[in-house]
Amino acid sequence: MTELTEPNDLLPPDRIPVTIEEEMRSSYLAYAMSVIVSRALPDVRDGLKPVHRRILYAMRESGFTSDKPYRKSARAVGDVMGKYHPHGDSSIYDAMVRMAQHWSMRVKLIDGQGNFGSVDGDSPAAMRYTEARLAKSSSFLLDDIERDTVDFQPNYDESEHEPKVLPATFPNLLVNGASGIAVGMATNIPTHNPGEIIDATLAMIANPEIDLDELTKIVPGPDFPTGGIIMGRRGIRQAFETGRGSIPVRARAEIEEIRKDRQAIIITEIPYQVNKATLQEKIADLVRSKEIEGISDIRDESDRSGMRVVIELKRDATPEVVLNQLYRFTQLQTSFSANMLALDEGKPRTMGLIDILQAFIRFREDVILRRARFDLNKVRDRGHLLVGLVMAVANIDEVIALIRAAPDAATARESLMARQWDAEEVVPLLTLIRDEGNVIIDGKVRLTEAQARGILELRLQRLTGLEREKIQGELNEVAAKITDLLEIIESHIRRMEVMRNELMAARAEIATPRATEISDALGDQSDESLVEPGQMVVTITRDGFIKRTPLEIFRSQNRGGRGRTASGRRGDDVIIRSFNAHTHQWVMFFSSGGKAYRMKVWHLPEAAPTAKGRALVNLLPELGTDSITAVLPLPQDEELWDDLHLVFATASGNVRRNRLSDFRNIRASGLIAMKLDEGDSLIGVATCREGQDVFLATKKARCIRFQITDDTLRVFAGRGSTGVRGIRLAEGDIVNSLCVLNHVEATVEERAAYLRMANAKRRAENAAPAEGADEDITTTSEDSDDVPEIVGSLSQERFEELEQQEEILLTVTDGGFGRRSSAYDYRVSGRGGQGITNMTFSANRRGKEVVGTLPTLDGTDVMMVTDMGRLIRLPVSQVRVMARQASGVTLFRVNDTESVICVFPVLEDDSEDGDADEVIDGGVVSAEGAVPAVEGSEGQADSGAEEGPAADA
Repeated sequence: MTELTEPNDLLPPDRIPVTIEEEMRSSYLAYAMSVIVSRALPDVRDGLKPVHRRILYAMRESGFTSDKPYRKSARAVGDVMGKYHPHGDSSIYDAMVRMAQHWSMRVKLIDGQGNFGSVDGDSPAAMRYTEARLAKSSSFLLDDIERDTVDFQPNYDESEHEPKVLPATFPNLLVNGASGIAVGMATNIPTHNPGEIIDATLAMIANPEIDLDELTKIVPGPDFPTGGIIMGRRGIRQAFETGRGSIPVRARAEIEEIRKDRQAIIITEIPYQVNKATLQEKIADLVRSKEIEGISDIRDESDRSGMRVVIELKRDATPEVVLNQLYRFTQLQTSFSANMLALDEGKPRTMGLIDILQAFIRFREDVILRRARFDLNKVRDRGHLLVGLVMAVANIDEVIALIRAAPDAATARESLMARQWDAEEVVPLLTLIRDEGNVIIDGKVRLTEAQARGILELRLQRLTGLEREKIQGELNEVAAKITDLLEIIESHIRRMEVMRNELMAARAEIATPRATEISDALGDQSDESLVEPGQMVVTITRDGFIKRTPLEIFRSQNRGGRGRTASGRRGDDVIIRSFNAHTHQWVMFFSSGGKAYRMKVWHLPEAAPTAKGRALVNLLPELGTDSITAVLPLPQDEELWDDLHLVFATASGNVRRNRLSDFRNIRASGLIAMKLDEGDSLIGVATCREGQDVFLATKKARCIRFQITDDTLRVFAGRGSTGVRGIRLAEGDIVNSLCVLNHVEATVEERAAYLRMANAKRRAENAAPAEGADEDITTTSEDSDDVPEIVGSLSQERFEELEQQEEILLTVTDGGFGRRSSAYDYRVSGRGGQGITNMTFSANRRGKEVVGTLPTLDGTDVMMVTDMGRLIRLPVSQVRVMARQASGVTLFRVNDTESVICVFPVLEDDSEDGDADEVIDGGVVSAEGAVPAVEGSEGQADSGAEEGPAADA
């Protein structure tokens, strides 16, 4: 029976068992280190990977230098592959091609002739068709390599020797950058301007303790060969400081008018490593898919003079918006992810700008030191021979006699070496060159074998007087050279001086102007820049749906028209609020629960007039079960947001004034705006200034106007108060309109006289009364104490002064009737009274409630919306200016079962700066007086007790 053996007993005696886990671990680590060190990562000293280093060295050894004719690329590739690089010819040729491409390298190292590809991604011609030689700049990487400046190592088959690193004169790693993927790590180093990098190196030589702030003044950032614009300096700073950073790069684009009514975007520079052909294809795909609109044609007009890509726009396109969309969705703007990883002393290390420059300076100093030692040995050898020649010339007769007496050269050499020569003349020379080969004994010197051979090889012409002087002069030069080399070897300062001179020489050859601009503007684009600017009509329904619709969709109609459908509704849902605003405008939303939210108009869903929109709860998730009861559009110009206040009004007649600083930085979850009593709600919020007037109007046609002062309506310290009473309401009445009017100093008599003169002027201008209009009236028995009967008139100058400051208020009823009245018809009283009559209802007309009262401007339109979803837009100039108590004229013909529920002004923004008046929830506040809401403290507010005198009944 065969005896069982252990598995190890079956192995040959020279085999050692190893587990597969251990073998995989060791083999993978060996492979990873080979890739890291020998293939993928550049060396911080010369900035080259092994393949690039081998190409440059092989071409130099083969004599393919810049002063020689071009040679076939295949020959250079063959030399590299056969001697140094154990990989395929395609990888070698690809590396050579990249070093010859001006759009890939900041300083080309290979001078190519033929088709070496293009920025469009075209492949280069085969290596058998192209020719190449070293560029002039490559000499600054290869010079002095034969002078023992760097270490050499055997090639892959140990038949040749190759340099471990090239003795680079300038920091090539920063100048030309590098990219590569190793095992578990990668590098991506941007290119920089050669002149700036050399200047930074010189600055660090002059001041080794220089900080990054000083260096960034010299090297502001990367400089890509394809140009472009770097947006912002934050990524640059991070990359220079830590070795990692994201640098946004944008194409250089200009907007030109190529022909009448046609504009085009002209691209002259693109970001680094972007394929121009692929970029154009991407733009075309986005145009076809309608992700970018407004482009009619794309063509490439690039030629030898430079890049030029023309993106022709449609007539109605906004060039800035299209360009921003291109930046967002295409590679016209990219981010260069800098990862400055390189081999430092054979180990991968992530380095910043200072680290790389310090490593290069240490390496370059070592190169200079090694070169000086090599040169010193050579010069000393020459000086040693010259000493022998000097002694031979000094004793020429005796030397000739010894040579003639010798039977052969060996005997003559031994005779010269055995003879002791008088050292009186050569001792100073030996001391000068520090020659240790000759031994001086009793003032006599014996020649060395090298000196004896030199004497025997001496030509007779060197014995002439002139030649003897040349020998002496050469000896003096050698002595001076030795002295200089010894200073370099012994002095760090002297080595730095040599380095500085060599850097200056390199700078004179390779420095070029900066190609990439650095802009302080941030490269991050907000979505707002992608939105076409324009005026929008925003509508909100009772069930909480919101949408925006372009204003131009709603054409203007005459007074008394039938309007058009304004919104699709779900069931019995109705529009409760509408206003117009710019797409780039902030809008504050105030909920029934007293919280404030903020959003840009372009964030709101855009929909057709008949669409129902989107639920507000989806846009404001923190809204919950509350409803939006007040909306405040804010002006686009944020410089106008300082030193203004907000005035709040509730349905119960309470008002409160706060600083806008109390509502800065509203969170997504909202901010408490005002404390409300049970059953109360916000009906309006407006911006105001000290000294303006607050105007409140109710649905039962009562109104009150009081001035904003610290005594009447002081500024509350917090946001948690219910405010103070603004108007005392009758049972069943509520406040539905808030607006802010400019305060005009005028007596009761002046107001009455002005109204009488203004009515007469308007009657003269409109001889025929408007259809359905009541007779103009100035006073009634109810308000006889407000405007007494006064006979007389104002001076023309005073009349014109009041006319210029006059504001006109429009009052609209739920039956579609309305009229305009002068603000002078509403006296300024104290806060907290019952107010005065705002409109007289006619018994034979529909509607018994006021929908809204708001200021209007001549030349503008107003919109009215019904509970059936119809909307009309009409010019305010078609509505007569009547007395405050007039019942008005027909503005909107509504059905018997239909009622007007909303009125708001339409103010077109025709100015370039967008500084037209802004609509504020049923009233108008000029851009000068409108500001965005901002967050403040949560401190306790004053109590809601009344303040100030009550108004007269």
